[in-house]
Amino acid sequence: MTTTTFAALGVAEPLLRALAAAQHHTPTPIQAQAIPVLLAGKDVLGIAQTGSGKTAAFVLPMLQRFSAAPGNRTSSPHGLILAPTRELAIQIGEQIARYGRESNLRHVVICGGIPERRQIDQLRRGVDIIVATPGRLIDLGQQGHLRLDHVGIFVLDEADRMLDMGFVRDVRRIVGAMPARRQSLLFSATMPNDVAQLAASLLTDPVRIDLAPATITVDRVDQRILMVDAARKRAALIALLNEPAFKRVIVFTRTKHGANRVARQIEDAGIPVAAIHGNKSQSARQAALGGFAGGRVRVLVATDIAARGIDVPGVSHVINFEMPKDAESYVHRIGRTARAEAEGCAISLCAPDERGELRDIERLLRRSLPVSDGNHLAGNEPASPRHHQSQRPNEQRVSHIQPDAPQRDRHPRQHRRRAA
Repeated sequence: MTTTTFAALGVAEPLLRALAAAQHHTPTPIQAQAIPVLLAGKDVLGIAQTGSGKTAAFVLPMLQRFSAAPGNRTSSPHGLILAPTRELAIQIGEQIARYGRESNLRHVVICGGIPERRQIDQLRRGVDIIVATPGRLIDLGQQGHLRLDHVGIFVLDEADRMLDMGFVRDVRRIVGAMPARRQSLLFSATMPNDVAQLAASLLTDPVRIDLAPATITVDRVDQRILMVDAARKRAALIALLNEPAFKRVIVFTRTKHGANRVARQIEDAGIPVAAIHGNKSQSARQAALGGFAGGRVRVLVATDIAARGIDVPGVSHVINFEMPKDAESYVHRIGRTARAEAEGCAISLCAPDERGELRDIERLLRRSLPVSDGNHLAGNEPASPRHHQSQRPNEQRVSHIQPDAPQRDRHPRQHRRRAA
């Protein structure tokens, strides 16, 4: 397989120095395909999951183009990046700061959880790039603190999650305030019909870059299913976390209250833990992420939406305490442990009444996942009366979980592709 370099993609020298300082030497597949196209000024429809390196794929060309042709700096930016969550917006802003350190470009992150006055002061000084969540951006626009009539490059990141969170009207409203003549980029991990329709309305003759997220995940993550009675999941989870191999772990729950409950149970077991979800304040969420990234917290308990902004290297394991309600969320969850071409291990605790969710996941991945009986991990924890029904044929009993080499997809050419 032929590898390329950032220099060969046309990335300018100041950005190459910033990449080298960040120890980023080899472009990921999305970067290798998107950067030349974006530098050429074309619209892009990118289908790639978080962790694929897509943020740098659009940040680098934006920085390069604005640095080469600086415009007048006003409260109307030349570049706008729209993200669904505060965490993702903040992390995009951090990448702009990291790669643009040799440029004179100014950027501001506009989102909830940060004092409005600070953001307004930054806008008054003039900005080149705005990274924003929809709600706060609209609020400040209505107050007259910013305009979007000079936007030349627009990025809609994680469009599928944006629509899942009910922002489609806000997105269309924001787009209506921008010039019709602009370069537009839309990135999404999946391409359901509503996202495809939005892309058709925003993009002009786009170049489509499809990295098939299910394929990426299957290839790099060792995936395992442990059949565990619902009443025994807590004890099974603690037993797994006490294994030495579980060095940096994200545990997923379906609800905010569930995240808090599981975090308390882990803390009661003496394991350093933090929880992150939509009910947490911005400062609490940032403190949790900082503790996890810095190694002070070994386990992060998260909900699906909050986790979309997590970009922490070195996550050894993802544990699904509850099976996700939709198969696409499973792909996003386990992708937290396979960041930037790394490999990882994902373990799902599946109760008997969650078999339907397991079947949906296997249907999406076009493969059967290895299943074992995990109830013994719970020790003497009482089982529910239906525990004897929790095994399916050929399930194996295991004493503990250690990371293996990734399970390779037996049918790599049969992944489902969604039509745009």
